[in-house]
Amino acid sequence: MNSKQDVIIIGGGLAGLASAIHLCKLGLKVTLIEKSAYPHHKVCGEYISNEILPYLKYLDAYPSNLEPANINQFQFTSENGTSTTTKLPLGGFGISRYKLDHFLYEKALNSGCNVLQETVNEFFFNTDTFTIKTSNQTMTSRIVLGAYGKRSNIDSFLSREFFNKKSPWLAVKAHYSGNFPDDLVALHNFKGGYCGVSKVENNIINICYLADYSTFKKYKNINDYQRNVLYKNKNLKAVFENASLLFEKPITISQISFDKKKPVENHILMIGDSAGLIHPLCGNGMAMAIHSAKIASELVFEFYSGKIKSRAILEQKYTKEWKNIFGKRLFTGRVLATVLQNKRISNVLIAIAALFPSLLQFIIKQTHGKTIAID
Repeated sequence: MNSKQDVIIIGGGLAGLASAIHLCKLGLKVTLIEKSAYPHHKVCGEYISNEILPYLKYLDAYPSNLEPANINQFQFTSENGTSTTTKLPLGGFGISRYKLDHFLYEKALNSGCNVLQETVNEFFFNTDTFTIKTSNQTMTSRIVLGAYGKRSNIDSFLSREFFNKKSPWLAVKAHYSGNFPDDLVALHNFKGGYCGVSKVENNIINICYLADYSTFKKYKNINDYQRNVLYKNKNLKAVFENASLLFEKPITISQISFDKKKPVENHILMIGDSAGLIHPLCGNGMAMAIHSAKIASELVFEFYSGKIKSRAILEQKYTKEWKNIFGKRLFTGRVLATVLQNKRISNVLIAIAALFPSLLQFIIKQTHGKTIAID
């Protein structure tokens, strides 16, 4: 079967689904390819900054019926237990990827998007057209959006630089029941990593942490690692000791790379984590993924409507906008990560922030964007 599309989206996470809804809303013929069935859990912090609320409402995709947790406070702690809390400038909400991705998937279907549960086996670009092959389909399109996440066989096909580098990071995530403030998102520092804690829907606590593999591999299992490393931060110890695991076991993902990635590769417009993994210290990776979908969708529509005259101009505009909106945030996240890997410096920084809450608010503003404007 050969099918010609206006846009093919590879990957059905937040960025892929948001762009599918947006492009269908604009009248384009869209196919989204996602290898996994909905709903499914993903390793993710599951906190979204309110900066993208206007865009979700424009897409008619704000999940109010799922009753997300309303979050307006931020806590930051060091390994030695020093803690500071401040009000989030814009606030946000907590919702699981299990619920949100499925919600957006159904919105995409209702918008007219063709969703295929398949894996891309082959693709090539020739004469201004992409050809995408799965086990059952061959499709062509002038535009392909890469929304497949942190790491994929697509990256291998494209020979992306980061793919063959061994990464020292892995991530662990699980849902818990227990006592935790409804309005708080916390980021706890521990030796070799960071742990985010916040509520999602149905009074569930999401705990997701990034860990250095060289430290992690010294222990027999996740429980031993948590007790011997994360529990050194008394705040984290209190969270775990007052929570009960809801999953059969935590889910993990390895080989997480924070190397810089190009927003355009082999003429594919990359969105979400495919374009550049959001550092956890930026604090709002879900919002940034959704925002990148807005940027790409608007430019793709301008390309098809003739306002953008060539593919080269489209790619230049997307790269420039991506860097203008996200470059500073990612740079700040990387600097903070480097600083906080030094135990003494991180303890001093958090102690100062505890005395001067405005400092912490300033740092938050450097890693978050302004509320998205809808024309």
